[in-house]
Amino acid sequence: MKIVRGLIGAALALGALASAQAATLDVVKERGEVRCGTTTGFAGFSAPDAQGVWRGLDVDLCRAVAAAVFGDASKIKVVPLNSQQRFTALQSGEIDVLTRNTTVTQQRDTALGIIHAGINFYDGQGFLVPKSLGVQKATELSGATICLQTGTSNENTLADWARAHDVTYKPVVMETFDEVVNAFASGRCDVFSTDASGLASIRISKLQNPDDYVVLPEIISKEPLGPFVRQGDDRWLNIVHWSLSAMIAAEEYGITSANVDEQAKSTNPNIQRILGVTPGAGANMGLDEKWAYQIIKQVGNYGESFERNVGMGSPLKIARGLNAQWTQGGLLYALPIR
Repeated sequence: MKIVRGLIGAALALGALASAQAATLDVVKERGEVRCGTTTGFAGFSAPDAQGVWRGLDVDLCRAVAAAVFGDASKIKVVPLNSQQRFTALQSGEIDVLTRNTTVTQQRDTALGIIHAGINFYDGQGFLVPKSLGVQKATELSGATICLQTGTSNENTLADWARAHDVTYKPVVMETFDEVVNAFASGRCDVFSTDASGLASIRISKLQNPDDYVVLPEIISKEPLGPFVRQGDDRWLNIVHWSLSAMIAAEEYGITSANVDEQAKSTNPNIQRILGVTPGAGANMGLDEKWAYQIIKQVGNYGESFERNVGMGSPLKIARGLNAQWTQGGLLYALPIR
């Protein structure tokens, strides 16, 4: 009897787990849109354009998930969130996925009921200073006031770095991103410290005279940024993870939004699997076999998204660096779609 009860209990547990795993996809399909948490406005990553349309590297990832699920990249709802709101919004189900320049850390992956679904930008914390400060490197910042946003990993990272390098500083910590930017622009603090990508964005899009400022060369941390989903929902985790991976793989194999239809005729078995010519990958996730085709056709591959949002074709002009393909000396290495 104990064995039977044990088997029944295990079956019920597996049933409950399967139900949890399917929950987000079911909710998204019924609702008809993917709700993505983004920043409140971070040029190059997630910000509204002059027409009020949200664009950026992180928004493209949100659109990619919608393309995979619905075959329509426009079926998204952007939910702007500050640093303090982002995890609660995901935990509570207000959003389906957090696509908001969020660093993957062990604590976030294990203690908050959420988990990362890949890395879409390899970054590191740096320093933005006015040229008038006369500083050439970060170790010359002793005695400076440094602006930071609360609720981010930047506070602890800076404290650890400063202690290790015997640098004293006065932190000026504020709740919202715009408050920190305004404080720095008005001269309330000498330095702005956040992820280097953020500094590039701030310099170009938020400061009146960008040429009066410089990003110091030092990077003091590893900040792998990526999307997060709720734990316990493996089907949804897979969809978000493999949507990003499809964009990275597409660039590796030379599949673009412009040539994807021609590439569908390729005899390369890897390309055939990515584009659904050879079925299986879509069925594995409960999606249409053209899931990746729709991502590439409507959003583009990773390189296309990078270039138009943050790369040399954008105002930010961020070099690929670590975000280049593994074949080009970077860290982007898409797992095989097979």
